[in-house]
Amino acid sequence: PKLVPRGKKKGTDDLIPVRMMLPFSIQCSSCSSFMYRGRKFNSKKESVKGEKGKYLGIQRFRFYIKCTVCSRPVTFLTDPQNADYEMESGATRNYEVHKDKERTDEEMAAERAAEEKEDPMKALENRVLASQREMQEMDE
Repeated sequence: PKLVPRGKKKGTDDLIPVRMMLPFSIQCSSCSSFMYRGRKFNSKKESVKGEKGKYLGIQRFRFYIKCTVCSRPVTFLTDPQNADYEMESGATRNYEVHKDKERTDEEMAAERAAEEKEDPMKALENRVLASQREMQEMDE
């Protein structure tokens, strides 16, 4: 019996058990309980197959976890394009203030640049205000 060659078990579906921390806060869709960022889970990881499986040669992964209250499966994917994760099913991602702040800062910078392009007087005013701010910061 020891010398009989044993093959791999069939039907494992390439699910790899991984101990991980939740990368963002979520709310379960069925029981409405919250699971916060940093909560440790035993999850299953698999490679995403098909046309959404790779982004610029970087493999995407799908993670399966279970809700701590109702045991509903929750799945999310890696998102290498935005260096983030995206929710797939079972829960909703909570609002994150820092992402909204970054987005509004980008929008305001683009708006200011468009405004300066159209109005040269406004561009001059903005440069004067920026230089005054710099001088004030150097004095302090």
